[in-house]
Amino acid sequence: MFTHWVLLDLGHVENLYWRKSPVVSKIAAIFPPVVRAMRIHAFHHLYQYRLERSTKPFLARGGKIKRCLYCLVELTHCLCAHQPDIESQVAVLLIVSENEVFKPSNTGRLIADTVKETYVYQWSRTEPNPEMLALLSNPAYYPVLIFPAETEEDKTRVLSPIPTEFAGKKPLLVLIDGSWREAKRIFRKSPYLASLPLVSVEPERLSQYIMRKSENEQHLATAEVASLVLDMFGDRHSASTLSLWFEAFKETYLTCKSRNKPSITKPALQRWIAHQQNANCL
Repeated sequence: MFTHWVLLDLGHVENLYWRKSPVVSKIAAIFPPVVRAMRIHAFHHLYQYRLERSTKPFLARGGKIKRCLYCLVELTHCLCAHQPDIESQVAVLLIVSENEVFKPSNTGRLIADTVKETYVYQWSRTEPNPEMLALLSNPAYYPVLIFPAETEEDKTRVLSPIPTEFAGKKPLLVLIDGSWREAKRIFRKSPYLASLPLVSVEPERLSQYIMRKSENEQHLATAEVASLVLDMFGDRHSASTLSLWFEAFKETYLTCKSRNKPSITKPALQRWIAHQQNANCL
């Protein structure tokens, strides 16, 4: 796993300070310098990898907005200084669809913001990443696929209830990050996922993720699913942190998207900042 902290000075490339610079310095050539304290994680590295190999710009709604290339919200509303800094009891593996990497509305990045041991790989039907396959077979981890049980014919795969012990292994939550159509395809076309035990999330509330339209209003954003699963696995601090971070991101993203710029006070962001301050006082 590649995790680095980076501190950038205001607009002066010669004053950049990189901790563990051999890896992060590659990002400097792509990401513009602004004031921030930001932990660079696996999703940033995948973003960089794709960006270096792109032959044309990714065009999406709001493409004219000048975004921070770390948190992907409008530069004037950058959230990087508020990134979570906690320790988690589990690890996460994100399998990301090709279309999802550049989407500013992506919420898988929020999981990597919260759970420091998050591994991120882009999905390939014919050439799965060998590092990802090695991680799934690593005896130090207990990999569990998070996916709706209704899609699986073999109900014996479904873990219910969730075990409290994993034979000394660390739970590795495997989440598919993409649209529902993409997620179903990845689920069906990935033989290495077929043998993993399955955990299904049956949310009691409708998704609060209103940044995109879904085929089914019960479908949750990836970060929402992860928050629920973290709670199911007993990591309640990570679950509540991710939930609040998701709300702050959603609020800021929608504020930047609106022409009228509503909710300037950003109550969700204020709740998140208060949560961080309370945690620091403990």
